[in-house]
Order: sequence, then structure tokens, then C-alpha cells
Amino acid sequence: MTAGRQPLPTGEPDWVRHAIWWQVYPLGFTGADTTGADRRPVHGLARIADWLDYAVRLGASGLALGPIFESSTHGYDTVDHFRIDPRLGADADFDDLVARAHQRGLRILLDGVFNHVGREHPAVAAAPSGEGAPSRPDWFVPTGATRPDGRPDYATFEGHDGLVTLRHANPAVADHVTEIMNHWLDRGADGWRLDAAYAVPAEFWAGVLPRVRRAHPDAYLVGEVIHGDYPDIVHRTGLDSVTQYELWKAIWSSLNDANLFELSWALERHNGFLDTFVPLTFVGNHDVTRLASRLREPRHLAHALVVLCTVGGTPSVYYGDEQAFVGVKEDRAGGDDAVRPAFPAGADELAPHGWPIYRLHQDLIGLRRRHPWLHAARTRPLHLTNEQLTYETSAEGQRLLVTLNLAGDPADCPAPGAAQLLAGDADLIHPGTAQALIRLPPFGWAVSG
Repeated sequence: MTAGRQPLPTGEPDWVRHAIWWQVYPLGFTGADTTGADRRPVHGLARIADWLDYAVRLGASGLALGPIFESSTHGYDTVDHFRIDPRLGADADFDDLVARAHQRGLRILLDGVFNHVGREHPAVAAAPSGEGAPSRPDWFVPTGATRPDGRPDYATFEGHDGLVTLRHANPAVADHVTEIMNHWLDRGADGWRLDAAYAVPAEFWAGVLPRVRRAHPDAYLVGEVIHGDYPDIVHRTGLDSVTQYELWKAIWSSLNDANLFELSWALERHNGFLDTFVPLTFVGNHDVTRLASRLREPRHLAHALVVLCTVGGTPSVYYGDEQAFVGVKEDRAGGDDAVRPAFPAGADELAPHGWPIYRLHQDLIGLRRRHPWLHAARTRPLHLTNEQLTYETSAEGQRLLVTLNLAGDPADCPAPGAAQLLAGDADLIHPGTAQALIRLPPFGWAVSG
């Protein structure tokens, strides 16, 4: 697949303007055991490949994969970045998945865990001499303590004993990560999501990413960042984008609290981010409670999706959210399992109640793809109360109006200049005038032009 890097302040490849990701956590999706007890080889990637047509019908233009490299348990404790996890298959399965995805116009985004490695990684494991020291001790950060088995202890990621933090100041670590990223881009991947990018020194990324881009100028490089100054992080690291957790939180929180002032404030912050980069936007992912479980009012799920599909950003839909899957993340061992479930063998095995939400995703993703300028659109509130909001979303001389009603009663909302309804269940009063109104039913929404 050909592409180029556009001469815009964001610096991202120009194909990203049209990207809408369907995010899959492969080990969960395929029903693999993530405890480490059962590591029998299975062709899991082939099972994912069988769902590519489903993703295309959804409207996605890319498949964002969670960890696929050999690991001890859940995928984030990597032991070999150059080997497909046997629970998911082998190189041939990866090559087939990439080929089948690209045949359908789907890009492939890989999940790179480069802040840390699993404790069973060869660089951490005891050297062949059997003396107890890791084979590459300079790759890690000693704590000065000794483990119960007498081996030296090393710093870990956020207190997880099985995740040993890499020493990013070591040039050999930078060389290794660069080699990994280029290897899989050479094999056909289109970009990387960089796990826990916030925990890695910015200067490490600033040294590695240009080397990757010299070999792969079309690659999309997005970092997982939760808190902090997003534009500054993008500037100092050289990332194309980071995850927009601020907007994720504001969407579900404002809907639960019937406080659209919170959403409006977050959208103004979002406008500022767009001056520097285009964030990766989402209402669900593999690390958070499912939206359908998070929202107190099920009818607000549509409102969340409307916002995702009408504001600037590169949207990502987490597998199962398009079928209104439920699942609560818990702070315990195995606490992610409920939000990382297995998908059935075929679409005919999905529950009937999920298909209306799938069709809603299709409709709104279709609207977004017909208006690609939404990728970098800014928003402006035109009417705002606790439970009603009309905002203008605009870019490149184009505009749409989005109107939300969170209340259990009908509402008339100003929508100045609205000439026609494009999506939603509503009546347009005085179309094409400054006095135009959108008449919404309880819990209604509309997109007008």
C-alpha cells in the first residue's frame, strides 16, 4: 500500500486522514489462555483474519492489533519481539493476515511494548554460565536489592514484578527497539502503537523514531499517553499522535452526570491539541471498563458514538463495543479478562441485541468517511445547557452541526443555519435560517448540514 507524509504541522502520513481503526486484543479475541498455563500452538491470527470482512462492513479502514509477540502471559510481558506468540501462530499466519488485510484496504497497526520486557526474556534470564546475572545486565536498571533467589533485582514497571523496565539510556536498547520496529514494518505492518509511551524518556523516542521513519516514511507512530501535556509530549518525542484519554473521560463522565459543560470544556481543550497533532480518539479500549457498562443510561451510548465520529481525531473502535459488549475492568490479577473476551467463530453467533448498535456504528462511521475533513475538525458550542448541546464542527471551509439531548423529555435546540438532517431522529424547524431549530425526542441526537 502506498502513501506519503503530508507537509502539515502534524507530520503524520497522509493516509491517516482516512483511518478508522478496529482495535482487537488478539489473545483475548481468540480465547487464548493468558495465565501462562496453556501455551499450546494455535493459529489465532488466522481466526482474526476471518473477521476482516466484518471490520470492512463496519466501516473500519485499519486493524489495530494488541500484542502478538511471544510473551509469558497476557502479551505485555514480551520474551521475544521477533517471534509471533505460538498461541497466535507463526510468521506465515502474520504474513497471511497482512496480505488479506491489505487486499481489503485495511492498514495494520502493531502494539509495541518497549518500556519493559517480561522476566523470562533472554536478556533478563540468567546467563548460560548459571551465575544468576542476566545475560545483558546493562539493559536494565538495578535497584541495589537482591531477589529471594539471590539474583540482583531490577526496576519494574508500575510495581508489576513480571515487567522489567529497560534502561533506555543504553544505546544498545535503542538499537534493539529500532531493529524490532523496522523488522515488522518491513514485513508489512503500517504503524506502531507504542505501549506505555508516557513511561519512556522522551529523548529515547526522539532518537529512535527518526531512524524508523528514514526506513519507513509512511509509518504511523502513536504513543499511549494517559496524563500530561499532550502537545509537549508529541513535540519532544516526535510521535505522530498520542491517545486522547482526556476526551474519553469527558465523554462518559458528562453523559453520566448530565453535565455537557464538561464535554464542551474538553472539546475546547481538544481544539488546542489539534493545533499540534491529531489525537487518537476512542470511547473504549482494552484497558478500561466497556462503555456499555460504564454508562448508567444505555441510551447515552449513541451520544458517545456521535461525538467520537464528529470531532477531530483518528477514531478507534474497540472490538465488541460495536455490539454493545459489557465488561468491567477490576484492579486484580485477571481483572482485564472481562473487557478482553473471546469473539465467536462467526458473526451468526453474536447476540441479536448487539446488531442495532453495529448498524449505528456503520451509519456514523459512514458519515465520517463521507466527510474526511472531520479528521482535523475543530468544534464550537452554539447552544449549551446541562442536558442539551449543539456544536459546530468545521474544517477546510466545511461544517456540520451536532445536537445532543440527554434528557428524558423532548427538546428544541438552536441550530443556526442548519439546512438538512444528515443523521439521527429529529425534526428540523425553519431550515436554512438563523432561527433553525432541531427538535429532538427524549435522549435524541442529530447531525445536520
